[in-house]
Amino acid sequence: MRPKLFFILIIAAVAYLLGSKGGTARYNQVAGALSSIWNDPKVKKARKQASKDAAKAAKKARKRL
Repeated sequence: MRPKLFFILIIAAVAYLLGSKGGTARYNQVAGALSSIWNDPKVKKARKQASKDAAKAAKKARKRL
């Protein structure tokens, strides 16, 4: 029973290492794409406008209370 358990643990460790290497590359790819979108001038402008709109809505909500 112990050799079987040891073999399963070795396979799990190898699978984890291979998966984490592939996962890191994919994570970096997705993070780079999201970073370029986040820093796009149009997106920055939309974020700024959304922030202003949220502040105005919060101010109106405070007045109603």
